Amino acid sequence: MAIYWEPLRYSERQALGLRARKQLPRSEQARLTIADCPRDPLELLRASMRDRVAHLIPVKYERMAASPFGFFRGAVPIMAADLSCHPHTGIITQICGDAHALNLGAFAALDGRLVFDINDFDETIRAPFEYDVKRLATSLILAGREAGIKRSARHGAVLHFLRQYRTWMHRFAAMPVLELARYQIHRLAEMEPMPAIFAQAERSTPQKILRALTEPDATGSGSDLWRRGPAPPRSFGATLSRVFRSAPPLLERLSYREAGAVLAALGPYVHTLQPERQHFLHQYCPQDVAFKVVGTGSVGLRDYVIYCEGPGCQHGSDPLFLQIKQEAASAYARYLPEGSGHSHQGHRVVEGQRAMQLTSDPFLGYTTLEGRDYLVRQLSDHKASLDLDHQSAASLLGYADLCGEVLSRGHARAGDPVAMAAYLGSSDRFDQAILSFARSYADKTEHDWKLLRGSNLLRSSRSGPGLKR
Repeated sequence: MAIYWEPLRYSERQALGLRARKQLPRSEQARLTIADCPRDPLELLRASMRDRVAHLIPVKYERMAASPFGFFRGAVPIMAADLSCHPHTGIITQICGDAHALNLGAFAALDGRLVFDINDFDETIRAPFEYDVKRLATSLILAGREAGIKRSARHGAVLHFLRQYRTWMHRFAAMPVLELARYQIHRLAEMEPMPAIFAQAERSTPQKILRALTEPDATGSGSDLWRRGPAPPRSFGATLSRVFRSAPPLLERLSYREAGAVLAALGPYVHTLQPERQHFLHQYCPQDVAFKVVGTGSVGLRDYVIYCEGPGCQHGSDPLFLQIKQEAASAYARYLPEGSGHSHQGHRVVEGQRAMQLTSDPFLGYTTLEGRDYLVRQLSDHKASLDLDHQSAASLLGYADLCGEVLSRGHARAGDPVAMAAYLGSSDRFDQAILSFARSYADKTEHDWKLLRGSNLLRSSRSGPGLKR
């Protein structure tokens, strides 16, 4: 019988983690030397705006300028560059790439259960595991500052996150492979602030999205959409009862010709789904298409939403909203020896998401539209995340507890938990070093945020030439 691969022995995997301590001692994880990072942060931001919709770039800058945490959400290119200027462990796993407090949240699984996991993978890539740990730790510092939580409580939350991450990595290292693959967190409903997050997710139904994003079609036939092109296919919104609202620049209905190009991209996308999910999707009929601005880091990238209806007898009783979201290369790719290893950025995101998540969106897939790469998924199906405006020391601590377990699980599923656990060790040396880094990087983020607020980026981007979607 042929042997196709020979996995490393447990002792060899441990040895890899211990050798990484020589490459980067745990205490050195605290290091942040600004002089080693000569790249201008605002120039990095400006460069990341290439191939974005020009008239939306000010929206991104304005969202980043709102607060240091808002800046941090949109500044992955800056942090990727800063991390690349410092040594790393060489212990590689799939990372989220944009691990921060608002990129973990609740969403609906295929069986209807609400689950809590990492839920944004635009920057996902195979990279040193500590990149995610440092970014999430920094985000907890910034979130705590924004919520007015005192310094000792912020630092306590970060240390608790790190202790949980390290403790669970040791547990995952000792688990049988398939037990790790299906490991679920069962204590979610009891911990602050999870009851509020799950309550918000329960309310975030497709029907609620229908009311928020669409309105009755005053013409009864969607005439504004169809007059700009030939008659639509019978299967596409022939008798519309609801259409997308128009609230430019954040939400704009497309003309029939524009909508047709977006819908044509669903053909290749369908083939990225499993057969039974293709069957479910084929029962939905597209009704209307719009351009939508989402998030902070993604603002300016092309993002389309498709309102579909199921075969229910009453219009509006079975809505499905698909999001077709442009994906650029991960900000980390340029600093890694082999880049992302993917020629299609939507495919990169899908593979990274499936590697790290316990359960993923049943309609998760990818496609290409006008030469650009796109991710396809459901839009906000029972999604909910942390409310930074209503946080206390206790809720931040509870959230940090879950963040540690969730991030550890994602890294363990996609990488080698034995090597990571061996590197982390049983002491708090790694924890203290990452806390020191997070404090320093939160201070740097506030400094960079002030640079943005005092710069002419907002003014110059408003006066620049527009681009077609």
